[in-house]
Amino acid sequence: MAKRIVLTVGTRKGCFLLESDEGRRDWKVRGPFCDGWPIYHALLDPDSGRIYASAASEWHGAGVWRSGDLGETWEMSSEGLQYPEGDLKLSRVSGLAVAHGKVRVGAEAAGVFESEDGGATWSLKSTLDDQPGRDSWNDPSRQPPGHLGMTAILPHADDPDRYMIIVQGYGIFETPDGGGTWEPCNTGLRAEWPLEDERVGYCVHKLVRSPADPARFFQQNHCGMHRSDDGGHTWTEVTDGLPTDFGFVAAAHPHDRDSFYVIPLDPGHGRVMPDGAAAVWRTSDAGSTWRRLERGLPQQNAHLGVLREGLAMDSLDQPGLYFGTSTGQVFASADEGESWNEIASYLPAISSVEVAAIDA
Repeated sequence: MAKRIVLTVGTRKGCFLLESDEGRRDWKVRGPFCDGWPIYHALLDPDSGRIYASAASEWHGAGVWRSGDLGETWEMSSEGLQYPEGDLKLSRVSGLAVAHGKVRVGAEAAGVFESEDGGATWSLKSTLDDQPGRDSWNDPSRQPPGHLGMTAILPHADDPDRYMIIVQGYGIFETPDGGGTWEPCNTGLRAEWPLEDERVGYCVHKLVRSPADPARFFQQNHCGMHRSDDGGHTWTEVTDGLPTDFGFVAAAHPHDRDSFYVIPLDPGHGRVMPDGAAAVWRTSDAGSTWRRLERGLPQQNAHLGVLREGLAMDSLDQPGLYFGTSTGQVFASADEGESWNEIASYLPAISSVEVAAIDA
């Protein structure tokens, strides 16, 4: 059956949908949705057909917008998205994941919430109370810029109770039992600052698993790109050959366990692509070598930034690759990054890009 390719694009002023056929050449843009709320992460669940968008408004608080009809109508749910009376205050939800019939979001202060009814209601699963670093990561004076708290949730492909999370500035943790117990997964990572505890204190920006091999992971860190061959428990740095060791995004090839994409950025205050020239970098040998992919991307005066959920890859036979910038452009490649086209311009600042293929 023919497929319809849908990009869910989260921006500072609402969610947008970009749609195309399997050729991925001509794109239709719809939006903005979600009443213009700042959207941190938006995705379409192909199993249910629902779109979810984690959001936070300075006036209305935090919640998750959802649509069951591909963006025609929307509703916002925050029932249960709160901490019990005490020291923790929920200011936003950012990281979002859907798998095995469950929707999960990560919050700031750092905690994971779960919904088993399609995002209608939520329950708190964990604030990682017994983990190293827990006493400091919710202290506003010790949080990294952005104050995102729990920035990402990565479900296991087969086990509904096993998943990983990232706590901003502290690293990766994994639970085997739905949030009851946790283990830090940061061995082998590099930090350019003093660590109070060697198990935590690592600034992991993006974590991805290879769909072709569940034991193979990659990550983009504040300090380098890394690979894991044991399910994300230990890490080897694979930065050599890249123009910088800093960036926010990463994507894993759906069919090739050794192929992985990143977008290196200037690690200084600018945090844009080096030398004003846009490029995506690919390794086809698990990080031993890297190749710059720039055909069709602007190579002069292109001071573009890409945030941590801003790069995505579809799973077609010849996969497509997509990224959105903090200045509102969306670029797409229908040939695994070999050539690029700009498919949307002048959107609000983009925080996330996700892709799904559904029946046309």
